[in-house]
Amino acid sequence: MEYATLIVLLALLQYLYFGAQVGSAREKYGVSAPACEGDESFNRVFRIQQNTMEQLIILIPATFAFAHYVSSVWVLIPGAVFIVGRFMYSAAYSKDPKKRGPGMILTAGGNIVMVLGALGGVVMSMLG
Repeated sequence: MEYATLIVLLALLQYLYFGAQVGSAREKYGVSAPACEGDESFNRVFRIQQNTMEQLIILIPATFAFAHYVSSVWVLIPGAVFIVGRFMYSAAYSKDPKKRGPGMILTAGGNIVMVLGALGGVVMSMLG
């Protein structure tokens, strides 16, 4: 389970980084809490962090389930795809939200592989 834990911790560090960017953007663009909208550049940074949080809800349990029921080593591949996808998403979205597709596809792909893989593993385990 070390690799699953590594993936989750790296994804959480990435999320903390995106959160720190929101804090910096609040100061830079004068968006005081609890406001969640302001300058378009702030909105983009905020949406990157929020969308990442939405994806983490899938990633975290799926990572541990995949590692347990499929492979504690192979979990590195979809986990790394997720993390790379999030950085690609962030870079593209901050410049032009319409270009976020490739990063989102990688993010979703990593999550889908882990959810479906874990589901298959659970079913196979139940069937003996």
